[in-house]
Amino acid sequence: MVELDGRLACPVDHRPLTHAAGAWLECAGGHRFPVVDGVPVLLRDDVAGTIGIEAQSLRRARGESAGDPRAPELYLESLGLSEAEREEIVQLWRSKHNEIDPVVQFLAAATCGIAYKSVLGRLERYPIPDIPLAPSDGALLIDIGCNWGRWSMAAAKKGYRVIGLDPQLGALMAARRVSRQLGQDILFVCADARYLPIATGTIDVAFSYSVLQHFSREDCTAAVREVGRVLKSGGVSKIQMANALGVRSAYHLVRRRFRETREFEVRYYMPGELLTLFEGNLGRSRLLADCFLGLGLQATDEDLVTSLGRVALKISEAAKRVSAVFPPFGRLADSVYLESIKA
Repeated sequence: MVELDGRLACPVDHRPLTHAAGAWLECAGGHRFPVVDGVPVLLRDDVAGTIGIEAQSLRRARGESAGDPRAPELYLESLGLSEAEREEIVQLWRSKHNEIDPVVQFLAAATCGIAYKSVLGRLERYPIPDIPLAPSDGALLIDIGCNWGRWSMAAAKKGYRVIGLDPQLGALMAARRVSRQLGQDILFVCADARYLPIATGTIDVAFSYSVLQHFSREDCTAAVREVGRVLKSGGVSKIQMANALGVRSAYHLVRRRFRETREFEVRYYMPGELLTLFEGNLGRSRLLADCFLGLGLQATDEDLVTSLGRVALKISEAAKRVSAVFPPFGRLADSVYLESIKA
């Protein structure tokens, strides 16, 4: 049974949730949501999703779908993977000889970036990064778009109480398996970043990586506004975005011929646009360099990336050291953090 201690709320009207008959949660407004194996599925069925997989998560949670018959316990139908990747996951799952969760084996490249493609299906450890936050003694953190939970687990290691949110039920089930394997107590919730099922003003820290940069600008604004709603006064938000002034970013924009973005493609913002967006919805904000020459390169993963990725990583880390001494240089990073303090 899910512990309801005032943290979770209805994503429609923000009213408190209570347990209903069976594995359901409901609010006083009559909105009801299923709970699947301890994971609340707090998605709205009256709005279109951001990645096109939300409907599959809802159908499975409501019992309207039996799931992929090859391995229904993996919730493969709610994962944004190819059929070939799903088949390989099933084969790995059946072998029962894997220290690394089979779903994570194929989600890692999607969540970490193209530089990790060489270890697709061959991971020997979980790529859990060092989250750029100070250690905590129990501050409540939400990880928006947590996928298989790498940043959620990174935050838990630093002492945060974590709620990981994602619209892909299959990714959350993988996250729950991995967190248990690593001995971490994290609440995972199936949710939409634009309609956070979190009570107003209850969160100390909001974190998100490689998520909002894929949203349409309207959806991104809605998600940032929601972060502002759930944060406590003085709460901190740290959200990664793609910077149009980065070398790799500029390459992709030219390659696209500056056409309109489609579906879940990355949206690139100018630094001034980002500061206006976050300051307008959250409060005092600053832009910090995350990485250069790509999106998602992490110093802790040097052993997992391609040889070209390792070269890019070394250059990126050197450029970050320059930006730490000369902050304006950080505006040329491809991946940046927007760090905000709730007014």
